[in-house]
Amino acid sequence: MRLCRFEADGATRLGILSGPDTVIDLTAAGLRPPADLGSLFADERAGLLADRAADAHESARLRLGQVRLVAPVPRPSKIIGIGLNYRDHAAETGQDLPTRPTVFAKFPTTLSGPYDPIVLPSLSSAVDYEGEFGVVIGREARDVPEDEALSYVGGYLAVNDVSARDVQNWTSQWTLGKSFDGFAPVGPFLVTAEDIPDPQDLRIETRLNGVTVQSSSTANMVFTVAALVSELSAVMTLEPGDIIATGTPGGIGAAQDPPRFLRAGDVVEVEIERLGCLRNPVIAHDGKTSEPAEPAQVEGRAL
Repeated sequence: MRLCRFEADGATRLGILSGPDTVIDLTAAGLRPPADLGSLFADERAGLLADRAADAHESARLRLGQVRLVAPVPRPSKIIGIGLNYRDHAAETGQDLPTRPTVFAKFPTTLSGPYDPIVLPSLSSAVDYEGEFGVVIGREARDVPEDEALSYVGGYLAVNDVSARDVQNWTSQWTLGKSFDGFAPVGPFLVTAEDIPDPQDLRIETRLNGVTVQSSSTANMVFTVAALVSELSAVMTLEPGDIIATGTPGGIGAAQDPPRFLRAGDVVEVEIERLGCLRNPVIAHDGKTSEPAEPAQVEGRAL
């Protein structure tokens, strides 16, 4: 099932995608949406909603073009990033494969919708894209064994872990460079876990202005989804709605020669098999949509 949140008639609502271009408005269909994601994923509520939504009246069916999709997860308590989790990405940055997951934080204010603009901050001239496979926690997880970890996943979505490389490298910690407002476009839908039986077998691709710059498979991850959920839950309680951005493949802008950072007027697309495609235009901090800045030279690691 593909869940979405959308704006229509001045309100934000929960919907289910039916077919390629129809959204069923759960409220208009007379189905009371769950209060939170934990309630949605509990006790097979999601499956029951899907079954009932299939019989929704025509008045509850909206064309995708009639609505504005927003982030399918409203406000996660945590957005957890994983660095160097693809072998080709570690190679392009000249670093050894990690023996434990490299973990950093992105704050909830980074969250943005699947088609929202990426705003280039005035503090940075080296903003980069990172197409990533996102994991959404479905129920509270603490000290979860790896062989049980996938049962704690509620669903999956595409993520762009936008990163200001120069700010990221101000210090040994990368949080500031990862956490500008809007630096985590997600969506376009939350695809429930039962529809993705093997999260380690999905194609992932990033395109910049229509040109493919990243192309890989989640099979190339160093640490699997199950391993990440287990490892993280040994340290912190993972809560429903928390997002884990599982790392980016090779092909980031910082690794190109010369580096190719985002410029006003660019369009970044992150597409993951069975999950859909993010499509985010890039604008300057003053709202301009053209005339790129010169590429910056950035020293340090890009994760």
